[in-house]
Amino acid sequence: MSKAELRFFRDTLQGHLDWFAERGQKARFWWRDDDAVAPTPKLDRLLEIANRFEAQVALAVIPAAATPELAERLKNEAHAVVFQHGFRHVNHQRKDLGEKAAELGVRRDPDEAIAELKQGYDILEALFGERFLPALVPPWNRIAPAIVRRLLEAGLNGLSTFTWMHPYSRHQLQAHVDIIKWKKGRSFIGFHCAAIRYDLQLMRRRNAPDEPIGILTHHLDHDEACFEFLMELFSIIREHPGAEISPVRELVLPVGKKLPY
Repeated sequence: MSKAELRFFRDTLQGHLDWFAERGQKARFWWRDDDAVAPTPKLDRLLEIANRFEAQVALAVIPAAATPELAERLKNEAHAVVFQHGFRHVNHQRKDLGEKAAELGVRRDPDEAIAELKQGYDILEALFGERFLPALVPPWNRIAPAIVRRLLEAGLNGLSTFTWMHPYSRHQLQAHVDIIKWKKGRSFIGFHCAAIRYDLQLMRRRNAPDEPIGILTHHLDHDEACFEFLMELFSIIREHPGAEISPVRELVLPVGKKLPY
């Protein structure tokens, strides 16, 4: 990380937040972290950041791999909630045909997929109780429309993928900025790239301020720079009058009710 890149990130983010503050508005942020199944030192670091900045994090937990030890670790965590991350996090698409990975893609039988999701729901509810919120994070952020239409059958009224579009319903709570370069050694994207991504999202929020910007992390794949970035990001938005970190519980409502955007 160069000082110039860090300064560019700070100036970009603070400049946008100043715009909101000058108008008596706030840019809203929320946080999702994928692939939790068990306690790890990296999860501990993530939770330390969540607690330090009072930033509630939605941990997308894989039901088939979730451990009682994770439930015990989260039992007294005030700033962690649980989403459902598919069922097994396995790919059912055809890589040999060039299809992108998905557990809940078009090759799945919807009846079978919904039955698995209901089983996963029951597992997470038993492990995490009220900490588990009924929102689905499809592995690889892909899901077939035929499965989306039936999510309520599995008890799931929320859906979170990775995009700035809403192709399925207004019940989606999207993630927008992934901080990892997946095809380049699984490392932090860098402060310059992060600044550009937040610039895009915050420009859009000037016309749609109610939609929260989703921060997407994967703690198991973090390098040191990822944790340093989160410290920098939350230190800015926690203290700035033009920003707020939205509690995830307020964004995921009971079955049958709409999200507030």
